[in-house]
Amino acid sequence: MSATFVHLRVHTEYSLADSVIRIPALLDRVAALGMPAVAVTDQVNLFAMVKFYRGALQRGIKPLVGADLWIDEPGDPRHPSRLAVLCRDKAGYRNLCRLLTRAYLEGRRLGQVLVSRDWLEPDACTGLVALSAAHEGDVGRALLTGRRDTAADCLAFWRERFPGSFYLEVQRTGREGDEFHVAEAVTLAAATGTPVVASNDVRFLDATDFDAHEARVCIHQGHTLSDPRRPRDYSEAQYLRSAADMAALFSDLPEALENSVEIARRCSLELELGQTFLPDFPVPAGETASSHLRGMAAA
Repeated sequence: MSATFVHLRVHTEYSLADSVIRIPALLDRVAALGMPAVAVTDQVNLFAMVKFYRGALQRGIKPLVGADLWIDEPGDPRHPSRLAVLCRDKAGYRNLCRLLTRAYLEGRRLGQVLVSRDWLEPDACTGLVALSAAHEGDVGRALLTGRRDTAADCLAFWRERFPGSFYLEVQRTGREGDEFHVAEAVTLAAATGTPVVASNDVRFLDATDFDAHEARVCIHQGHTLSDPRRPRDYSEAQYLRSAADMAALFSDLPEALENSVEIARRCSLELELGQTFLPDFPVPAGETASSHLRGMAAA
């Protein structure tokens, strides 16, 4: 793959609450920028996957399928941490589907859909690449509050679950704590042999779309744009930057850019679209699935 940077953290309108990006416009922009691949990691869902996957292939772009997961934190149930995962192959895709399904069935807490750490056994993480979600992940939160030992413990947990496939994510979007987090994350990465990867945590295509994005966020949160008390979680810099822009932004960390391309190379999910795949549901002797369903519906 001939590239200098690949966007691995992009939310679309299918994240519902924090993005205004539509799939066709995203793919057109990626193609115009000459990027060979892009990832969509919407919040706890794969709703955009088929449209994204098919559209990317039509434009000669490699689609990277993934999701942002909210991780339940029992010690602080109101503030789950974030983890981004990307599918390397079909095994990873199946594991991600299982995690998302279980989260919707069993993980609803205080209006959020959460993944329990107990579900993340090594077999459940096979085929997935994980990113620490910068300062929204547990490692980043610990670093930002000066708890380096806690950050190291959190990192060890994730590296055990994703051996050889866990990356410390760094961002420079002008948000509070970005530079401090980058410095701390690089120090931790060097001490533990963990690779770092750069992202721009994309929520809109152009910087001029920031106001529209903020309006959408306010609708979700129940605030008005003029409310001085509303959270300011995003910045105007979270647009789909070009590879040249990202290279200038991370000129001191070229390996963080290179690793974004390396992850894109590692993720090669091939999906069979246009076919229906149903589970082999057990039915009583002498019946087919259709006859059994018909009988249950008529009862």
